[in-house]
Amino acid sequence: MDHSLAQSMTQTIVIDREAENKEILKQYRHLLKVIDPMLQKGDKQQIRAAFEMSMEAHKDMRRKSGEPYILHPLAVAQIVAEEMGLGPTSVVCALLHDVVEDTEVTLEEIGKEFGAQVAKIVDGLTKISGVFDLSSSEQAENFRKLLLTLTDDVRVILIKIADRLHNMRTMDFMPRHKQLKIASETSYLYAPLAHRLGLYQIKSELEDLSMKYTETDAYRMIAQRLNETKRERTRYINEFIKPLKDRLDREMVGKFKIYGRPKSIHSIWNKMKTKGVTFEEVYDLFAIRVLVDVPPELEKSECWKVYSIVTDSYRPNPSRLRDWISTPKANGYEALHTTVMGPKGRWVEVQVRTERMNEIAEKGYAAHWKYKEGSADNALDEWLERIREMLNNPDSNALDFINDFKLNLFQDEIYVFTPKGDLRMLPNGATTLDFAFEIHSDIGSTCIGAKVNHKLVPLSHKLANGDQVEIITSKKQKPNEDWLTYVTTGKAKSKIKASLKEEKKLLAAQGKEMLNRKLRHLKLHTNTSLVQDLSVYFKMPSTLDFYYNIAVKKIALKDIEKLQFSGTKLILPKEQERKISIEETVKNTLQKNAELLIFGENADKIDYKFANCCNPIPGDDVFGFITVSEGIKIHKTNCPNAVQLMSNYGYRIVKTKWTKSHELSFLTEIKISGIDDLGVMNKITNIISGELKLNMRSISIESHDGIFEGVINIFVNDTEQLEDLMAQLQRMDGILSVSRV
Repeated sequence: MDHSLAQSMTQTIVIDREAENKEILKQYRHLLKVIDPMLQKGDKQQIRAAFEMSMEAHKDMRRKSGEPYILHPLAVAQIVAEEMGLGPTSVVCALLHDVVEDTEVTLEEIGKEFGAQVAKIVDGLTKISGVFDLSSSEQAENFRKLLLTLTDDVRVILIKIADRLHNMRTMDFMPRHKQLKIASETSYLYAPLAHRLGLYQIKSELEDLSMKYTETDAYRMIAQRLNETKRERTRYINEFIKPLKDRLDREMVGKFKIYGRPKSIHSIWNKMKTKGVTFEEVYDLFAIRVLVDVPPELEKSECWKVYSIVTDSYRPNPSRLRDWISTPKANGYEALHTTVMGPKGRWVEVQVRTERMNEIAEKGYAAHWKYKEGSADNALDEWLERIREMLNNPDSNALDFINDFKLNLFQDEIYVFTPKGDLRMLPNGATTLDFAFEIHSDIGSTCIGAKVNHKLVPLSHKLANGDQVEIITSKKQKPNEDWLTYVTTGKAKSKIKASLKEEKKLLAAQGKEMLNRKLRHLKLHTNTSLVQDLSVYFKMPSTLDFYYNIAVKKIALKDIEKLQFSGTKLILPKEQERKISIEETVKNTLQKNAELLIFGENADKIDYKFANCCNPIPGDDVFGFITVSEGIKIHKTNCPNAVQLMSNYGYRIVKTKWTKSHELSFLTEIKISGIDDLGVMNKITNIISGELKLNMRSISIESHDGIFEGVINIFVNDTEQLEDLMAQLQRMDGILSVSRV
């Protein structure tokens, strides 16, 4: 080997300890500078001691990027102090957040050195390890246990969000399948949680970073287009702001700031998807924000004064006024939002806040400790109380809990009144039954209907802002399965499920007695093994379900009489002799193939199907998901269900890869719209069948007011062929849009 080459190769892996130590010191000093205004006597020593303990504990550890591990806890502590505005205790905990899990340091040592409160928070932050129940998910169980600490200290959650934010910012060195799993978990749970705790800035960044890994092409496209249109946008913002600034200068009491801020990539992408528009057609790529600096007693009047100036200068859209100053959101957010018609016929969103409101919007829950001001804080406390109620339900499965919990995270609120005029806050889409459970569990469980604004309505009636609701109850009423489809709040769902479970247990006890009588009649001795065999035979997920179905007559006892028994054993038909568990599927199928599924080559060894929810085709970014009964299902990584699967069942996800296989065709669907011209259908079918020789399964076209819209089901080999077809159709005269469904 060439000596100089060998030397240069050796040099590339030499670690520059001096440069690393300088960087660590620089980050530590920056942390102290940020936290300095909040320090009291003894705090600096505590932070120093935590830094030294963390530095020592992690001294031989490196991150995937190769940098010293200590830079991670330092970065988390900086986020906690600088971006969330938390104090010295939180900084100490952030510096120590990985110490117990990753090193020899114990919680007792942390308690001795830093006190019980720090030890408690670090304990909450230490991930739960060990065996987990395969019917739920490791991640969901960890998350649930993490939320239990809300009862004690919400800082655990805030530091956990900061930890996740830094991991997302530095995820480029992770393998692709881990990036997908972590990004999905982030958008599924951490972004909604940041939103609920009022951390809007962090919530937007978490969503953008998740999108960067799950929908890379769309992310890059929007980032690039935002960059290209930046100059034009700045020019427009300046033109919009000028007349407002002149009037605000003349008429405002206090100081003010007015500026434009770009919308997040994720929110632009959401708008493109939900409204079916291109980037160019998204009108609100930015929002104008007006911040006023006035004493608390003048806040409301000054914000409305700004609103008046804005709507005098530009015509408002009457349906787009949002007043979150009179009734703040549950996470404490206060502001006035309106949308006005700006220059060149463009709608522009304007947000009006005070400096105090802005700090609460940026730093969320942390800012509430600074401004303890009644209503907003109470709303957050009420929300935390609801979560505690859900956590205290001992029967709820971790995944059910996560899904119910999510219901309470991202929805906008509506405000409804009790007959006495008390205000209650519920998520948008809540029903009269949700309201009943919100008042009290017993009222919910015995609810038979309601009067909304003095008119009789059913349990499933959706409430609107400002409704006055009176609940009607009956002692004979009790919850049933249908109720789960009527409610949207996690509180109502968990109470109904608990009640149904109780009912199910009572019926199951009757079913058990009925079965025992039947088995005695057949001169069979009841034992656990026999009952389990019977449950498997009747395809029941558990013995409880088996007993319950006997009680409700869904399983007839005469069908049990017809079965064959040997001694006290059931003779099972061949196909049901063995029930393969998920673990066995993983071991037998995946480990043989080194956790790599190669389509075409290993098709004979692995049983897989394409998921109907997203219909992947070769070339799509995909992953495999191990199902209990249908082998491996292949989903696109941006499938509507992918985020939930990857987040909750990370251990059942397998890496997948396509091989070139032109013999196979895959069904996909495209949507096309254009001007309804003579012969347009002929031209479309010519391109598909004539030029590209592709097989169509079906085509349906509807025409109205000179515009046609159609859906074509077509067989293609891969994404390359599909993109070629879409490009050719798009180039046709009169075609407005072509997209994959």
